This record gives sequence, structure tokens and C-alpha cells, in this order.
Amino acid sequence: MTEQTDQAAQPLPREFFDRPVLEVAPDLLGRTLVRTTPDGVVAVRLTEVEAYAGEIDPGSHAYRGRTARNATMYGPPGHVYVYFTYGMWHCMNLVCGPEDHAGAVLLRAGEVLDGAELARARRPKARGDAELARGPARLATALDVDRALDGDDVCGPDPEAPLRVLRGTPVERERVSAGPRTGVSGPGGVHPWRFWITDDRTVSPYRAHQPKRRPARLDSRVVSS
Repeated sequence: MTEQTDQAAQPLPREFFDRPVLEVAPDLLGRTLVRTTPDGVVAVRLTEVEAYAGEIDPGSHAYRGRTARNATMYGPPGHVYVYFTYGMWHCMNLVCGPEDHAGAVLLRAGEVLDGAELARARRPKARGDAELARGPARLATALDVDRALDGDDVCGPDPEAPLRVLRGTPVERERVSAGPRTGVSGPGGVHPWRFWITDDRTVSPYRAHQPKRRPARLDSRVVSS
């Protein structure tokens, strides 16, 4: 093993996450997320993320303050925040920034580097390996991530820990693109806080927020006899 390879296999230190969310988010691209379960190991190279800045960010779960659901976002940094959405999907975030400031980075997509067969078994409807972790819910499914992992530490020394984030190979800034976050409405929707590796095939397609349409009211003159 070369020195460069050995460095890439080392976990990121807690100091990496103890920075402003907009510094951490693009710096996570190219890092390796490792999920260990009794079934085996799946490792992904992170290719797309989104930053959420807590109580100053209208798009954040913590915008209106601390709740039982978002408590993990308040730190300490280097832990996992997992939430359940739409009654069926889990999404995974990494907590960053000073403790009590509720910063987190949503992990939106990744390239499966190891454990593709296990990821395929968890994602049987994927049309190819590029789609195994292409989108936050798909990534969580491929890694078998759920609320049981909320609050787990990704910076610990245990190589058998359920989740770890390794140094991997960080992406040069000229290869990083930025744009609006996917599906975020209102004032928070304008922030260019989604970051991805330019032209990477595992990056999810951008979708603007689609407001829910209210059922049309029938004109009483039409329905009355």
C-alpha cells in the first residue's frame, strides 16, 4: 500500500467537520463513505451534496429551532443526522459547524466503489450501477441507512463501525459545480448550496420545487340542477 493510498483510507478527523457548512459541503466531494453491516460492506465515493445552515436557513429542518426530530443537527460535528421523509424514504446528513449551530450536509449521490452486489440487492430496480446511489433516498437505501443510525459518530477509530467517512481523494475545486438545492421552496430555494462533481454520471438530475396544487373548486352553476 502506497503512502497516498494509506492516507485515503484514513477517517476524516472531527476538525474537518468543525467548520462552516459551506466549507465542508464541497470538500466532501470525492470522499469515501463506508457502511458496514452483518451482510457486508458498501463504500461510495461522494459525488453530490447539499448544505443546510440551520436556524438562518429557511430550507433547513432547524429553521424554526430545535425539535426531537432535528436534535442531532445541533452537534457535535462529525455525526450522522438521518430523517424519514414522505412516509417511505430515509435521507442521510453529516453534521458540521460549531456545536449548537445546527449545520448539516445532505448526501445526495455517490459512486459505489465496493459492495456493488450488495447495493444491487438493496436496489433491485436500479437500471445500472450509476443509479445505485443516485439521489439521497437511493443512497440511503443502497447503504441500508435508517433512523437507527441517527447520531452515530463517523470519526471514530473503529474500522468496523457502522459508518465511517474516509479521506478518499478530494476533488479539485475547478471540477466542482454549484447551483440551487433540489426541491427547496421559498427564500431557501435560491441559495446555490448544492455541490456536485461536474459531468459525473452518478449525480442526480436537478428538480425545482413543485408546489402542491389545490383541487379545483367546481363552479356551483355547473353542479347545480
